[in-house]
Amino acid sequence: MRDSTKRIIWKSVTWIFLAIITFISILPIFWVLISSFKTTQEITSTPLSLPTSLSFDGYITAIKVSPIFQYYGNSIVVSVASTVFNLIFMGMAAYVFARVKSKVINILLAVMSITLFIPITSMMQSIYSVVEFIGLYDTKTGLVLVYTAIGIPITLFVLRSFFLTIPNEIEESAYMDGANFLRTFYSIVVPIARPGFATAAIIQFINCWNEFLFALTLTSSNENRTVPLVLNYFTSMFSYDYTALFAALTMITIPSILMFVLLQEQVVSGLSSGSVKG
Repeated sequence: MRDSTKRIIWKSVTWIFLAIITFISILPIFWVLISSFKTTQEITSTPLSLPTSLSFDGYITAIKVSPIFQYYGNSIVVSVASTVFNLIFMGMAAYVFARVKSKVINILLAVMSITLFIPITSMMQSIYSVVEFIGLYDTKTGLVLVYTAIGIPITLFVLRSFFLTIPNEIEESAYMDGANFLRTFYSIVVPIARPGFATAAIIQFINCWNEFLFALTLTSSNENRTVPLVLNYFTSMFSYDYTALFAALTMITIPSILMFVLLQEQVVSGLSSGSVKG
């Protein structure tokens, strides 16, 4: 009887804790969303109340005044390109890291692990100098290369962990049937590791979509700037028009949130599958 009571109490505490965390996480997003439909006067006078009527004036103002759709297009191009390049290069590298056992591989893995703890700000000056020196400042190509490189460690560890769950016998059977290394990798390993690639792609895409610091430092024109910089644009343009500011925040954040919500099962399954071994 005591054990069942303890289990009930423990489950209750767990659910209460999860409910509190969920509430804390959702409240800011919900507040920004409802504020985008309120007037500036309502936001300043009663910030926590619901809007008296749904008004889309903030969205209309944000679209008319700012180049938000151009920024959206730039973000899509940069995020998709960097994700594709990152998966192509790191897919092959992660497979080698998963299958080859040597001291060199272990050292490289240790180096990759260390890079995860290096602050992004410490690399700003060197990356900016390199990008400007090769003539890619204020270009989408420069952002694509930088984002591809920044995502290397995370993509490597996600894909390597997933490759470690694939039995070696499958590849050995392919070699016995006459398939070479590349044929085995692309025809057998890649299809099996599709959930791992999907997980790495989602993580890389969301990181690129939300990245602000390099987008601000490495670009200067609206033709190449991405969605996160719209926040900086609106902060100066709409310092007193809070309705337009919150409308812009909603348009910027909702796509990435929806993408994760729709594909969260893929992310969780890919990460959990890749954590079984390695």
